[in-house]
Amino acid sequence: MNDSERRSALGDFLRKRRSSLSPDDVGLPVGTRRRTAGLRREEVAQLANIGTSWYIWLEQGRDVHPSVQVLESLATALRLSPNERRHLFFLAGESLPPNLSPQVEGIGLAYQRMLDDLNPNPAYVLGRRWDFVAWNDAADEIFSISEASPPHDFNLIWRLFTNPGWKKRFSNWEQTARGIIAEFHTASARYVEDSSFNGLIEDLKRVSPEFNQLWLLHQAPGSLEGYKEVEHPAMGHLEFDHITLQIPNDPDMRVMIYTARAETRLKLEKYLSSNEINSPAAP
Repeated sequence: MNDSERRSALGDFLRKRRSSLSPDDVGLPVGTRRRTAGLRREEVAQLANIGTSWYIWLEQGRDVHPSVQVLESLATALRLSPNERRHLFFLAGESLPPNLSPQVEGIGLAYQRMLDDLNPNPAYVLGRRWDFVAWNDAADEIFSISEASPPHDFNLIWRLFTNPGWKKRFSNWEQTARGIIAEFHTASARYVEDSSFNGLIEDLKRVSPEFNQLWLLHQAPGSLEGYKEVEHPAMGHLEFDHITLQIPNDPDMRVMIYTARAETRLKLEKYLSSNEINSPAAP
């Protein structure tokens, strides 16, 4: 889209979203009889605490530039879903800001089924702070994800720098750590007001000289994708092709997939099958 097309699309999106809401939906009195369905323009402006004329200009596709604060107010006033909020910012030509009051992170059943179907390829989902949100059996067997590591029980960064077993599993631990820390710098910059980020970083600085050293480098993020080697205490040397996918509903959540190479896949299939046979039956 050029700027004119984008502004026109923004106006169309606002009109359609406005027409889909009733006064009851947003806690306003119904008042006198309405000729058309939906909210009036002045009602949206009132809810978003912006001028009516200025809001009308937005719907008309005029060359006006709403701030991030105005866009957030419109997203709240129009009861936008996370996907709709992201679309609003895209049409307004603004980067999507972080959600400073995020809900508890989680995934739906469809995503968990996808992770399970990827077995014997290890796969897991990371949240905005690099906490493990979900995983499959293969990922748990290789990275022991379900074993909590206090005080940051399921945080990948914490384990990478404080768990000796994790360090042994990466053939090129320093290169892996450099890449992850560069990415984590970018994540933490989006959430400078999030105390959970600050607490994790301060705890890492206190217990890990290696983290301190890499954190101060402040290197630009590169690609975490590509060839990966993992040393497993039971299966031995494992080789993977690694990719990262973003979850559309939440751009701060990523799916990390390790596609096993031929020999590694055979090892994983045998190991997972053996564990299923030896595991106790459910009562």
